[in-house]
Amino acid sequence: MRDQAESLRMKMQQKGLGKSIAVVSGKGGVGKSNFTTNFSNILATYDKKVIIVDMDIGMGNIHILLGKGSRNSLKDYLQGEASLEQVIFEGSNGLHYISGGTGLAGLLEWTELMFDRLIAAFESLQTTYDYILFDMGAGATNWSLDLLVAVDDIIVVATTEPTSITDAYSMMKYIHYKDREKNFYLLCNRVLTREEGTDTLNRLKQTMSRFLSKDVTILGSLPEDKLVRQAVKRQVPFSVLYPNAPITKTLKEITYRYMKGNIQEVVVPNPSNKFISKLRSIFSKGSD
Repeated sequence: MRDQAESLRMKMQQKGLGKSIAVVSGKGGVGKSNFTTNFSNILATYDKKVIIVDMDIGMGNIHILLGKGSRNSLKDYLQGEASLEQVIFEGSNGLHYISGGTGLAGLLEWTELMFDRLIAAFESLQTTYDYILFDMGAGATNWSLDLLVAVDDIIVVATTEPTSITDAYSMMKYIHYKDREKNFYLLCNRVLTREEGTDTLNRLKQTMSRFLSKDVTILGSLPEDKLVRQAVKRQVPFSVLYPNAPITKTLKEITYRYMKGNIQEVVVPNPSNKFISKLRSIFSKGSD
């Protein structure tokens, strides 16, 4: 499989073709797929041709978050049971997606033929789309590491929980040992305060620098927001359902800066609380 992995890398890193981005997390439950869905949707609003490939084969949820069906999945294509055109479906704002499929009884055994079909698919997608986003399953396997080494950029999603931070670092370390030139972008999800998100991201950045001598880029933070849960229940991306919500505005800024290559950490404003603000104002005056 080494020859196929190298071929995949060479195909996906050709200049002048669509940009490939893998979205990863060290552990599940951090909102990675939700981020991928909304980040991709916002990219599509800028008249970009965007496709999400759900790489969590057999346990995919991208189509569910989009509120769409999928007669065929990536698994069907890889096993030669469907053509590439038959596994591509359309979501909102012209966004396209390939479902990972659900209900897989066992682990998918990768073969050389599957890798060849994977390479052929990505080669075709790169000539059609401006951005190809791979929503990776949590953790790392040999074949997923081969894919991660092949893509242009990797966005690492973590939360402020210690286990999430540790697992995010471990994931980046595995990939870094495979490719020391890989571009990492950090995003902290579900933060309660601006300071909490900034502290988490800085800790990850400093750890990568100290132990791996690797500089990584901070994208920013997204807040804990009950609107996200409501959007998931309604199976509509929150960026579509709540276009003026603070979380959507923050993600729009993050997406725009990434797209333009003007990366500067975007932090969510602290939740407004007039009562607490007034108390702080009173006490600060009283201490003067």
